[in-house]
Amino acid sequence: MSEWLVSIFPNLAKRMPEFWQATVDTLVMVGISGAISFVLGMFFAVLLTITRPEGISENALIFQVIDKVVNFFRSVPFIILVILLMPLSRLIMGTAIGVAGAIVPLVFGCVPFFTRQVENALADVPDGLIEAAEAMGLSTGDIIWRVYLREGIPALVRGGTVTIISLIGLTAMAGAVGAGGLGDFAIRYGKDLNQNDVTWGTVIMLVLMVTIVQVIGTAIARRAKH
Repeated sequence: MSEWLVSIFPNLAKRMPEFWQATVDTLVMVGISGAISFVLGMFFAVLLTITRPEGISENALIFQVIDKVVNFFRSVPFIILVILLMPLSRLIMGTAIGVAGAIVPLVFGCVPFFTRQVENALADVPDGLIEAAEAMGLSTGDIIWRVYLREGIPALVRGGTVTIISLIGLTAMAGAVGAGGLGDFAIRYGKDLNQNDVTWGTVIMLVLMVTIVQVIGTAIARRAKH
């Protein structure tokens, strides 16, 4: 079996240690930037939900500022965002290249996307439940935790799954500017050296990652729904 794989992916087989390291780097980027994006995205989405017009804590100023900032960063293509944020990456991480240098632009690229995913999930919570909670005298914090987040779990899981899959794609794209990981590996060896088997091996690994995330996310969402 291994000889068969070597015959199909000869160039990739010679670079397996680098390939596995690139895979680990991609997982590290997804893990760190995903965790930060989860916290920030949830925070901004909840603020948008409760401060929107007719929200439980309506505040036009806060809503408009967050809404416009989210729209702005969602509108900027990720490659351009990486370049724009290089000075900030150097300031925060000490470098603008490699795994560490990719974290800042990945967060800025992912947070707006996840914020909208969570906002849409919370918007699906029936208004009747919110009104009932307010009638019972629950505080804003209780309504957020016990109604919005609890009732929105299935939709939140689905949104999180889509976000992680998107983040995997962003890490690969960040490889074009030296961010490391599978994207960088595919460009350095697959594209620059014209080794197509390296490119295909990288694609297969990325598809495998996405498939695993999708399967796990679907299973969790189905269980949460019941």
